[in-house]
Amino acid sequence: MNTKRWLALVLAIVLLFVSIGFKFTINLASGFLNDVFTFDDYYFDEEIIADGDWDSRIAVLNLEGIIMGGDDSLFSTQEYQHDEFIGMIHQAAEDPTVEAIILQINSPGGAVGETAQIHRALTEMQDEFDKPLYVSMGSMAASGGYYAAAPADKIFAEPATITGSIGVIMENMNFAGLAEKYGVTFNTIKSGKHKDIMSSSRDMTKEEKEILQSIIDEMYDDFVQVIVDGRKMDEATVREVGDGRIYTGRQAQEVGLVDEIGTFDDTLNAVRADYDLEDAQVIQYGYGLGFFNMFAVKAQNLIQGKNSELDVVMSLLRQSDKPRAMYIY
Repeated sequence: MNTKRWLALVLAIVLLFVSIGFKFTINLASGFLNDVFTFDDYYFDEEIIADGDWDSRIAVLNLEGIIMGGDDSLFSTQEYQHDEFIGMIHQAAEDPTVEAIILQINSPGGAVGETAQIHRALTEMQDEFDKPLYVSMGSMAASGGYYAAAPADKIFAEPATITGSIGVIMENMNFAGLAEKYGVTFNTIKSGKHKDIMSSSRDMTKEEKEILQSIIDEMYDDFVQVIVDGRKMDEATVREVGDGRIYTGRQAQEVGLVDEIGTFDDTLNAVRADYDLEDAQVIQYGYGLGFFNMFAVKAQNLIQGKNSELDVVMSLLRQSDKPRAMYIY
């Protein structure tokens, strides 16, 4: 082997080790940033939106966007951050200076499991800490958004609020006809006849539809019971008004799903008057991104080469063939 070939071989080995080392460093740095900037222990910055007594406060929780689980770090691109929101409920519940809570909702609902977790956290707060909970509905508080509102002591909605949509939905797409047209074949290896239930590669059988309908019916029963318990309505009435239709704020008040028509300010004034909190400070929680945290976000995105739009598209593609029940409008 001549000198040039020896040099080429040595250079290739060096580049191999440099590549391995660089990859190791990237993974190590990425893991470190995720470990440092995740919310395992919840503490959120408090923004004062109305000054007053610091030892007698009203906390505002903003439930906004589609209720979905996801990455529990700051680097998730979702508008709604599920773990963080649950953490805010816990923080408001456990803070002895917080005497009342306003849940401000602008959401079409979302995943069944995550919606139920919000409801559970709110009812546990009421049971353990006996703090009043008022809801202020924004432009939308439908389906899972209403599910979260149901345990409130009083619900306010604006006249044009879209609410209701009480029910469960599960959908998928069937690409079998399109695939046949273009000569695409799906190969499926499964352990049981229902393992690929709701597959996008074939028509659903009658038996499979019955299986899925039984799941939807069970989840709907849970939704109905949440309203029965929270609104003190009889079950027959809830099932009558909860057929999936949407209501305006005024219509929802007429059928008993809403207590008062009013804005957030009306809700706040009602809390102050009902619980003698006229001088209370009003706060809302934030994620508290300072300069260093923002630097860390940018650093991790550079290290991992993240493209938020591409990440979202790939996530949708991965989920497209998986049935998921939703409390969503």
